[in-house]
Amino acid sequence: MANVTVVGAQWGDEGKGKLVDWLSHRADVVARFQGGHNAGHTLVVGEKVYKLSLLPSGVVRGKLSVIGNGVVVDPWAFLAEAERITAQGVNITPDVVKISETAALILPIHRELDAFRENRDDGEAIGTTRRGIGPAYEDKVGRRAIRVIDLMDETALKARVADILHHHNALRRGLGHPEYPAEQLLAEILEIAPKIIPYAAPVWRVLADAIRADQKILFEGAQGALLDVDHGTYPFVTSSNTVSGQASAGTGVGPKDVGYVLGIAKAYMTRVGAGPFPSELHDDDGQQLGERGHEFGTVTGRKRRCGWFDAVITRQTLQVGGVTGVALTKLDVLDGFKTLKVCVAYELDGQRLDYLPAGKEAQARVTPVYEELEGWQGSTAGARSWAELPAEAVKYVRRIEELIECPIALVSTSPEREDVILMQDPFRA
Repeated sequence: MANVTVVGAQWGDEGKGKLVDWLSHRADVVARFQGGHNAGHTLVVGEKVYKLSLLPSGVVRGKLSVIGNGVVVDPWAFLAEAERITAQGVNITPDVVKISETAALILPIHRELDAFRENRDDGEAIGTTRRGIGPAYEDKVGRRAIRVIDLMDETALKARVADILHHHNALRRGLGHPEYPAEQLLAEILEIAPKIIPYAAPVWRVLADAIRADQKILFEGAQGALLDVDHGTYPFVTSSNTVSGQASAGTGVGPKDVGYVLGIAKAYMTRVGAGPFPSELHDDDGQQLGERGHEFGTVTGRKRRCGWFDAVITRQTLQVGGVTGVALTKLDVLDGFKTLKVCVAYELDGQRLDYLPAGKEAQARVTPVYEELEGWQGSTAGARSWAELPAEAVKYVRRIEELIECPIALVSTSPEREDVILMQDPFRA
């Protein structure tokens, strides 16, 4: 029985939450390994809808859920989300949820700096969620972050606050904003510290114990490979590595223990915020995809940009991310289209390309080369076997599989938990 790592294969919003929830009933532990509360995982369980941003999706099933050292944690957002999910009948306690003691914290100064930068008037904003994720990662790399472990020693915490404000107040002065008082920041942290400390744990050891006990771990990624800080459409990316290799670094387990890598991809493409999107649609088809797919961000409510499936860029991310198999989601959104298109190549300055170039300017200028496929008039919604799919839908899935050069292991046909067609079980592969 293998561990499984779930990652997004596009620009995020691929439906990872449902698939993690679907897989987690056979897992013993679910672990988040990167990102912050900018993730948006929606789980539909019967009549209840759970919207998670920071909590691992396993909490809905009562699984041991850990937040790894690769995640940046906003303690106020964590407690608010825990309170909201508890009100829905889910048990959120330190016995169920554990936060890595070496995870870096998102503080009010990070949220404010994020907003200051996004409000710039030169048109170069990245389009972040303004939640402080990027600035928190900057402080982590700059070795001035305040971590969960620092909450346990008030004397050491005072020194850490002075150090981080030495940097941030210089930035705030340069941006024309007043300094953040050290006394205020220290008081804010000390007030919330007792509520967070009970959740702190050496997550690397928790996971090592689980591996030795032959328990199954589900590693849960956030965002998508095209938002990876190294491999995505830079600079319009998130501030962490989102590919499967981060599951190891972001939790403290060895690379061999990340197991089967399941890449999640929509049957079409979406993107939130700024940045290149070669197959984006600005016509009625794009509008229909957005409306039928309910394409609004779980976290921000922002409308997502929509386009045809891009096999070129998806194949690239699957290779970079070491993906074993793909879960294709939202196939039912394509029901009723007479003709479907798939991007099979790019053109740039008269040259045909089979990959997305790395440069920002070149990425913005590539144009898609499409292959047309016959759509279907029957319904795929709720299908749980190949036999329930229209023949044209089967052909579409199989053609996608050929173009991305990776087996499709699962197909999701609705937001409902059990509406999944299973071809390859990641836990038994």
